[in-house]
Amino acid sequence: MRKQNCFSLFCVAITALFLCACGTTSTTSRTSPLPKYETPLVKRDFQNVRTTAYTHTESDHRQFTNHNALGGKLQAATGAIHRAEYTPRALPVSADAQSDYRRASYTPAAPEPFSLEPTRTTKVVKTKHGKKRVTVVSKPQIGSAAADWSRWPAGTVFRLLSTGQVYKVDDYGWALAGRNTIDLYMPTRGAMNSWGAREEGIQILRWGDANESLRLLQGHQGYRHIRRMVLELQGQDAAAASLE
Repeated sequence: MRKQNCFSLFCVAITALFLCACGTTSTTSRTSPLPKYETPLVKRDFQNVRTTAYTHTESDHRQFTNHNALGGKLQAATGAIHRAEYTPRALPVSADAQSDYRRASYTPAAPEPFSLEPTRTTKVVKTKHGKKRVTVVSKPQIGSAAADWSRWPAGTVFRLLSTGQVYKVDDYGWALAGRNTIDLYMPTRGAMNSWGAREEGIQILRWGDANESLRLLQGHQGYRHIRRMVLELQGQDAAAASLE
């Protein structure tokens, strides 16, 4: 029993550590002004959102390795049905851009049938004694996403309509607080750069618990981006907007 209690306390401590400083949280969050505040999107099951991408080898995330804000491991989404074709285009640099965001326009394809249920595929394989049929069972991997937890609470599960990939909000970052942007985890820098920044249609499959997100964040308001999320979760949007 004592060992179990010690292990439980250890898990709580690890989660608290990642909550204090995770995602794109770094010394930047203490020295730089917060991103420009954006009015929250209407909470509905289908939304058009700005999406960007990040990976665990970026300088802001390297100290936290491949872990998310909840202490679990970052996961890359699998199961893409197709990728929408897009053409990168240059945009003028503006004071509002935080960013090395590479803007992109793309031509979305029509959504295809979607399911999170395991799929069974039968194929013929060669053996020492000839050929035999083998059934392969596969299920798409739910990827990690970072977002403002006051807009998409921790645990929110959504899919990209353009690719069919499914993501779960389990991370957040300084540059996302007060913004209508969702950051998608990619396993490599190449995949991150390939995604760039895109406006995407998403379908919310399950909303996370706002009260649980508030509970997780309340003890870490020494970071201004966390303070901004807490204020918005408490319904104090004006105070969240004025926080710099």
